[in-house]
Amino acid sequence: MGTLWFGGKIYTLEKEGRHVEAVFVKKGFIIETGRYKDLTNKYKTEINKTYDLKGKTMIPGLVDSHVHLIGHGEKLSRLDFSLTTSAEQLLEMIKNRVNNSKQGSWIIGEGWNENQLVDQRIIHKIEIDQIAPDHPVLLRRVCRHAVIANSKALELANITRDTPDPIGGVIVKDEKNEPTGYLLDQAQEFLLDIAPSPTQKELEHSLEVSIKECYQKGLVGAHSEDLSYFGSLDQTLGAFHHVLNKGLKFRTHLLIHHQIVDEFHQKKRDLGRNGEFGAMKIFADGALGGRTALLSFPYHDAPNTTGVAIHSKSELATLISKARGYRMEVAIHVIGDLAFEWALDAICANPPQKGQHDRLIHGQVLRKDLIEKAKQLPIIMDIQPRFVASDFPWVIERIGEEHMDMCYAWKTLLQEGIHCAGGSDAPIESIDPLLGIYAAVTRTSSYENSGMSYYPEQKLSVYEAVELYTKGSAYAIHHSHDRGMIRQGYTADFTIFDQDIFEIEHDELLHTKVMLTVIDNDIMYKYE
Repeated sequence: MGTLWFGGKIYTLEKEGRHVEAVFVKKGFIIETGRYKDLTNKYKTEINKTYDLKGKTMIPGLVDSHVHLIGHGEKLSRLDFSLTTSAEQLLEMIKNRVNNSKQGSWIIGEGWNENQLVDQRIIHKIEIDQIAPDHPVLLRRVCRHAVIANSKALELANITRDTPDPIGGVIVKDEKNEPTGYLLDQAQEFLLDIAPSPTQKELEHSLEVSIKECYQKGLVGAHSEDLSYFGSLDQTLGAFHHVLNKGLKFRTHLLIHHQIVDEFHQKKRDLGRNGEFGAMKIFADGALGGRTALLSFPYHDAPNTTGVAIHSKSELATLISKARGYRMEVAIHVIGDLAFEWALDAICANPPQKGQHDRLIHGQVLRKDLIEKAKQLPIIMDIQPRFVASDFPWVIERIGEEHMDMCYAWKTLLQEGIHCAGGSDAPIESIDPLLGIYAAVTRTSSYENSGMSYYPEQKLSVYEAVELYTKGSAYAIHHSHDRGMIRQGYTADFTIFDQDIFEIEHDELLHTKVMLTVIDNDIMYKYE
């Protein structure tokens, strides 16, 4: 027996503008789409449930192609600085948490961004010491490629004026060679290695909170990278297995960090029906916020640096070769153009098997020659449209206007025939896909009210932006045959809005409500 969905505008995404009157679903799969009258007559003996959309708009279920599900859940329960607008406000939040915490316990915060502070300054460890002398404090930047720590935390990590920079990282020091508390990329590990690890129960809680918010935002699934940050691999996988198999349906695709890939392959792993494993994750460089993205030219606002290579060219090639030994694809974090170039070279030297494709994540700073080279390789670009809203206008000063023509170039990538998927990188950005879609079609800054579009020639249509989170995400993980569209044989995963996102004014996307999130024909969220 099956369910008939009808009564609204049902966009199939098979091609732009195509919509149908009704969808008949059976055992979690779409049996047929078409006219309401035709499907009612054809399946009248099999329809035991109907759902009238009452004028709402249905699209294929949205999937975030790059997220950290547990990290996002943690952010929801920690100090969240994503809306702070001054250093004083940030420090006051730390002070309040200290006053309500046990003596000596860790104070951990997420999401600070000096570019949205009125004075655009990075706070110093001494400022934190004055309000938290006895608590180790760890504050993660919005990009998660930098942290600020106080003296207590640095002491526990044995970081002194004599501690050398680790490979792929920087311990920022003042003119007296004293650590300021600001640690970049691999230098973060000194602190992350000693910070208290969550228990499996805590991981499960974070994951549950995260998935439930995904439902509220219309997400039916996500490609997540969580397996090397929360204690043991078994504990983290145990959290995923428990949560995904106790009633929280969610299309979960997990990347495998290169540091745990050997352990992962030592024994068979299973996430249940709604989970699967994917490519080996590698970081090639850092981020633009901390000037650790690897560029082929000096930073415009800091000419003494071109960024940080997490791995040398030869090490990157060796890691990809290792993945091929496991018959794995790779998913490489590349933000700077030189990191992108190194990744392409390493993939050329170690190509994937026939039928496979690799994933290059972010790709914010590119060049025309790199795009031409990428077109010749079996890759997909995993882009984060919301970065436009968060990085402009400050990123122009950071990179230099003369290098901006192929930056955040989503339209060019699509026009050149490169497959793209859309994600948020939550907890770095909001997990709300409508914010990503809005950023892709308007290219406006979240710091301004001017309405100015940055490099408007790179704007996407709403249809192109939605494709990133549907067909793009499906293609990235080899599910183009059964996900990302509303058509016969595809999974009955739907996102249902209160208004037609393809017809409304773009600003109305920010006021659009998710009414239903449906996975396997089961309603996982309903707006009340």
